[in-house]
Parts: sequence; structure tokens; C-alpha cells
Amino acid sequence: MAPSICWFSNDLRLDDQPSWRAACERGEPVIALYVWDPEGEGDWAPGGASRWWLHWSLGSLDASMRALGGRLVIREGPRAAVLRAMAAETGADTVYANERFEPAARASNAAAQRELAKAGVGVVWANGSLLHDPWSLRTGTGVPYKVYTPFSKAWRARCQLDAARGAPRTVPWFGGALASASIESLGLQPSKPWDGAFHALWTPGEVGAKERLKAFLAGPVSVYSEGRDFPSQPAASRLSPHVHAGELSPRRIWHEAERAASAQPAWRGTIDKFQAELLWRDFAHHVLANFPHTAERPLQPAFEAFPWHDDRQALRRWQRGQTGYPIVDAGMRELWATGTMHNRVRMVVSSFLVKHLRQHWRHGAHWFWDTLLDADLSSNSLGWQWSAGCGADAAPYFRIFNPVLQGEKFDADGVYVRRWVPELSQLPNKLIHKPWEAPTAVLAAAGVVLGETYPRPIVDHATARDAALRALSAIKAPAS
Repeated sequence: MAPSICWFSNDLRLDDQPSWRAACERGEPVIALYVWDPEGEGDWAPGGASRWWLHWSLGSLDASMRALGGRLVIREGPRAAVLRAMAAETGADTVYANERFEPAARASNAAAQRELAKAGVGVVWANGSLLHDPWSLRTGTGVPYKVYTPFSKAWRARCQLDAARGAPRTVPWFGGALASASIESLGLQPSKPWDGAFHALWTPGEVGAKERLKAFLAGPVSVYSEGRDFPSQPAASRLSPHVHAGELSPRRIWHEAERAASAQPAWRGTIDKFQAELLWRDFAHHVLANFPHTAERPLQPAFEAFPWHDDRQALRRWQRGQTGYPIVDAGMRELWATGTMHNRVRMVVSSFLVKHLRQHWRHGAHWFWDTLLDADLSSNSLGWQWSAGCGADAAPYFRIFNPVLQGEKFDADGVYVRRWVPELSQLPNKLIHKPWEAPTAVLAAAGVVLGETYPRPIVDHATARDAALRALSAIKAPAS
């Protein structure tokens, strides 16, 4: 029989990787191929932070393959042309690949399949990125879900989750000489270094992913349910960049979490909450796959007419963490420095942009896309439309987070703000989330000069809230 190609994309692992296993179990020579084709992602080519992660993740995957006696072949160009050329070069008659569910990737992959068919090359697709594919789960009336809670209940009632399968122990590598681009030649690293903290905080690749999952399930998951809302507490899993790159399968995470719950029955409730976040990720892909316009346009049509502001200076101050609201600024600075942001703070900063500043949610989505290491199009789009009140399972239009109260509730001792907004570090706890209320003497003692060392608030909360409510009530988006 002819060789086969295993085409890697957002699935950079060997463990529980269905297309890789299928290619290896076929028993014929296999070529491991990664195609760098940012144009194939349409308007959502990987952003700067994601490219940094990809650089190191590809290196990790290649090292794993070399340990098994093979290597990862890297080619650049349109995926259809690259795949057809590789098949012609090697005589391969089958391509094994995992499905992608983002609109541009789906279209590009379909075009690649048509091009391969012309050459007599088949494509075998698998689902390697979700707990369940986004096509078969439907409401009682046969339409896709738009609200998370009934979606998750239906998933738990109807969906069976197969066991995770380990990496093949032996690989029938293709023995011919194949040209490959180097990872460095892809130009994924930033030309102006801003990623200094990334290296100290993250270990991209399957090995780092497994280590982080093991460490999380060994202890931090026990306080996840409550601690996940407090940004200074080490309760978050910090797995999302690994999952986004496909270095861990959601199925593997689910089953390892089940194993932890069996070993520690008292953790059952908090592990259920953690698993619910995996279902939320599936829900995000379900929404984007079934409503592909939501990457750019609101799911709720009424919001097409929302009167957004166009204030580039305000947008820039939000991006740089200079809004004058400490919890917002801390979150935006954490994002810039680390490539991630605590989930509770993500909700606060996104609400502030779309409701206090009334900037279009797409501005926030694009900024997150470029700066988040876990920039997943489905989750990013769903999250921003949730904050704006215009998407699936959206927050009620009248919910407008008060950044002061959010800071006081979830960072009461100011640890998070002091870390990321050090110019306020000497303020007392009761004032650190509202420095403009501090007496002159307190500000002086803390070395704070409002408008100089730290900005005054870019907007007044009460005034901005009232203006947003008037604009939003005029829309009155229908309930999902």
C-alpha cells in the first residue's frame, strides 16, 4: 500500500491524537506534516502571542518525533497546494487530519480535500479538538443551542466520551528524504522582543502540558470552584494555551479529572466545575460552527444598529492599562506581560471596554487575538459577545460590572493590583481600587500623583453606566 500523510494543525501532540493514531495503525509508511498557511485562516491568522507559542510547540512536537526515530516535516504555502505536492512527491494516497471548526479553516480544508480528490488522494477526518463534534447536538426542535445550560445538560445526558488513547509506541516512518522548512524560517518570534516573561512562565509543548495538568490535579483543583474568581489565588488551571495548541486533548483532561475525583471524592464538586469549563469551550465551538458569522457580527441582529463610539485614544488607554481603574489596568498589564489574563478580570475589562467606553466589541476581540497565548476564535468571539450582550448566552444588557466593586470583592487585599499596578502599591486596601477618593495626604504618602504617576479615571462610572443603559435599552435584544 501507499504511504499516508498525517497533517498536523491545531493538534500538536502524539497522545490521544486520533488522526496520528489512525495513520500509524494503518501500517504503511507515514509522513508527519505541518503546513504553515496563515492566509488559510482568513482574517484570523495567528496573532503575535499565538505565534510565539507555536514556535516552541512545533519544536516540542518535532523533538517527540525524533525520539521515536522520525521527524516533523514543515512546509509553507497554501494547504491545498502543499498537500497535493507532498502526495505527488511521496506517492501517498491518504491524508489523515483532525477537523477544524473555524469558518475560514473549514473552507480552506474543504478546498484542500477537493484538490486532493482530483489527484486520487483521500482524506480521513477525525475530531481531535472537542469533546463532541458541533453538528449532532440539537435542541428538541432540531436547531443548534444558543444557551449554555441546556446545552451542557443535553451533552451530559446524550454524549458518550470514549477513553483517551495513548500515543502509538511504534511509528512506521516514511524512509525517503523530504525537504522541510526550519521552524526559525517561519518567522514566528517577535522582531521586537516583548515576550521576556513568557519564557519564565510557560513551557509550550506536550511535555509541558502534561506537567501542568498533573500539577493542577494534584492540588489546586481542590479550590478551583471558589478560588477561580480571585485573581491573586493560584486556583486557575492555566491549561488553556496548551489546549488551544492541541497539546492536550479535552478528552484526556476530562478523564484525568475523573481519575482525580475518584482518588479524592471530596473534590467531586470542584472538579465538576472544572469540567463545566471544558463543556463551555465545546459550546463556544458549537456556536461558531453553527453560526459562523459570529466571529465578526452579533448573533443578536438588533445589535447591528448599536451606536458604538469611535475613540481611538480611549481604546489605546484601555489596551495599555491606563484607564484609571486599577482592576482594569492590572488585567490589561497582566495580559501584555504574560500572554494571559485571569478569567474574572477578563470579564471586568471586556465589560469596561464595551459598556463604559462603548467601544465595539470587535476592537477588544482583535486585541485579545493578538495578545493572548490562548487566542481561540470560538471562545474569543463568544466571550466578547457575552460581554456586549449581543451573542449566545449573553449577559443581560443591563449587567454592567462596577470595576471598583469587582476589585473590592475579588481583590480585597489589593494583591493583584499591587503586582500589576505597582505605582499604587503603597495605598491602603480600602483605597487601592479607588485612588481618586484618597485624601491628598494619603496620596502623597503613597507617592501617587493622579494625572501624573497614575491616570485619573477615563470616565465616571455612574455617568458611563447611565449612558450605556440608555443605548442598550433602545436595542432591547431579544432573549436567546
